[in-house]
Amino acid sequence: MNRIQNILVPVDFSDHSGRALDMAVSLAKSLGATLELLHCYQLTANMIPSYGVVIPEAFDRSVREAAAIQLGQWREKAAADGVEVKARLCSTYPSLGIVEAAEELGADLIVMGTRGLAGIKHMLLGSVAERVLRQAPCPVVTVKASDIV
Repeated sequence: MNRIQNILVPVDFSDHSGRALDMAVSLAKSLGATLELLHCYQLTANMIPSYGVVIPEAFDRSVREAAAIQLGQWREKAAADGVEVKARLCSTYPSLGIVEAAEELGADLIVMGTRGLAGIKHMLLGSVAERVLRQAPCPVVTVKASDIV
């Protein structure tokens, strides 16, 4: 296995991704790796053709700004633990954005939170973590909120 230098950490600001970030910080410190935080937010299509509804540009900008502020806070928290941390936003479907970012960055590892979906929704849609596991160009570690104390 190659040396792990770049760890991608997708975050959705949930407890699961918080625990994944904790694990990624610990790994980065022990391996001398760099972290790249990624938050993917996806708004519904700019226009819903059936209804002719358009999401106002100001709404999209507000969501992006709010996400950037939260992502910056998470980046600062991780950096305070003594690791090099970068952060980026994307406005695409999370699993697609995560896989694309991993490829673009040359990520050696993805550390991400997971939460199970129940019932028929899970059977039909699967989860973001499952899609990333199937499509990622590198190993993926998934962390449940209860996995780390």
